[in-house]
Order: sequence, then C-alpha cells, then structure tokens
Amino acid sequence: MARVAIVTGGTRGIGEAISLALQAQGMTVVANYAGNDERATAFTERTGIRAFKWDVSDYDATQAGVALVEAAVGPVDVLVNNAGITRDGTLQRMDEQAWKEVIDTNLGGCFTMAKAVFPGMRDRKWGRIVNIGSINGQAGQYGQVNYAAAKSGIHGFTKALAQEGARFGVTVNAIAPGYIDTDMVAAVPGDVLEKIVARIPVGRLGQAAEIARGVAFLVAEDAGFVTGSTLSINGGQHMY
Repeated sequence: MARVAIVTGGTRGIGEAISLALQAQGMTVVANYAGNDERATAFTERTGIRAFKWDVSDYDATQAGVALVEAAVGPVDVLVNNAGITRDGTLQRMDEQAWKEVIDTNLGGCFTMAKAVFPGMRDRKWGRIVNIGSINGQAGQYGQVNYAAAKSGIHGFTKALAQEGARFGVTVNAIAPGYIDTDMVAAVPGDVLEKIVARIPVGRLGQAAEIARGVAFLVAEDAGFVTGSTLSINGGQHMY
C-alpha cells in the first residue's frame, strides 16, 4: 500500500516541487495550503494531488485538517513541514504582529503538524518528518529577526524530536535551503538579488526541484539511519 504524505504549503514553489517528487516516488500525496483557493484548485487539476485548506498556525484547525486527510486517504506516514511566510523588517520597525505571525506559522506549524501525526507514526513504528529550515536560520539575515529566529528554531526542534522518534522508527530531519528561484525570492528587489547571487559560489539561484530531491532522499524507505540531521542545499553560500 502506498505511503501517505502531507506537504504543508504544498501547492506552490518549493512545496509544489516536493509534492510532485513524492508523487513520483509512488506516494499518495496531499498538499496543505492556507489561502489561495484558485491556485490550489489549478494545482489539483494539473497534478491530481488533492489540496486541503487550513492554517498550520491554528492548533485546532490543524488537528481537524489532518483528521480529514486521514479519513480521506489513510494514516499519514510522511510529513513535510514546508509552510512559511515572511514579514521582513528591522527590529526597530517590526511590530509584535509581524513577529508572532512568522513564529506561529513557520515554527508553530511544525509543532501543530507534528502533534497531529507523530503519535500515529510512533504507534505504527514507521514515519518520516522533514522540516524546511533556511540558510537564514543558520547564518542570520539583516531585517529578518523573526524569520531567522523561526527557522533557527526549526533546526533545534528537528534535533529534539529526532531523539523522541528514533527508537520507534520515526526519523526527523531538516533541509536548509539557500536562495531558491521562487515567488518569495522573486519579490526581492533586483539590485539586492544581484548582490545575493554574487555571494553564491555556484553563481546562481537554486531550483525548487533541487530541494525536493533532498526531501525525496530523506523520506525514502531505506533512509532509516538518517535522523536529526540538517541537509544544507545552498550552492556553497554557507558552509559549517
């Protein structure tokens, strides 16, 4: 029977590429999304992947959403926590709402989703969780204290939950993408983006499919000895 996977923020950008990569592996994939109904409908029509709408920052909505998914397609074996937002600004200009929205979605969403699927994975003695962090959670970034804090928190969350899941056959890993050619990066002013690319040793932005390839490796049946790790996919921009 095919493994069931949920990809949060799975209808566009990196999330869409991940959804398609897992579908290509033979998994039954469900994509979560939060806002754009028209785009989600178009995604489902184009890919055949069902899309379910809920806000991962909302604990109760997430529990209800995952219950609907499991009723529709079966218990969740694979979780990819990809949903994320930005509300950039220096600390001087950032208000509490911009802080809370990013923390609650990017980091809180990992908690709410894991709470919904981890017990079942543990009971069945098999599971794969991949959390999408960021190079900016590793190295920091001017004007992103909220985003950098949330993504850095994801890396710590990953290591801690990996220790809880290890003896139950549940692996928990993270991927830290660098700058990827997505809508989010496209919104960066051109002169700023040029400077960013100039600092990437391979001389280009990454592609969403390159992140998806990393996820596909980490969720594979024979990847059970890889847990608590962070895979950096950033073109050599940040090495440690």
